[in-house]
Amino acid sequence: MNNSLIKNILTTNDSFANLVLRVPTGIILAAHGSQKLFAWFGGYGLEGTGQWMESIGLAPGFLMALLAGSAEFFGGIALILGLLTRPAAALSAFTMVIAIFSVHFSNGLFMSNNGYEFALSLLAITAALAIQGGGKLSLDKAIASKFE
Repeated sequence: MNNSLIKNILTTNDSFANLVLRVPTGIILAAHGSQKLFAWFGGYGLEGTGQWMESIGLAPGFLMALLAGSAEFFGGIALILGLLTRPAAALSAFTMVIAIFSVHFSNGLFMSNNGYEFALSLLAITAALAIQGGGKLSLDKAIASKFE
């Protein structure tokens, strides 16, 4: 693989702020993904989530549940570690856009009405991480230093 491509993907700023964004967001995303994939934390697993996704028009439901759950779970783990932060954050941001417009937008802004405020917050954080990278305490930073 081209070293400059790897370096571009892994390059990040030298800030601790990214850690403050990455870790809690990664925990939240991984937890939500584990609900969809494994039925942990009161989730419905792939079957139940797939049936629900099918019912709201995201078909095929099982595949959509697998994709959304995987993006959230594995993307969340990647954010926690700061590994491939930019691609993981970009994929998570895209997932939040889908969640906002397919599930929450018609309910308005506020979470009390199942609105989009929480997904919008996650979208903003993941978009910022996609732009900035993993920051000072990330595996990306450690790996990128090997290519300098």
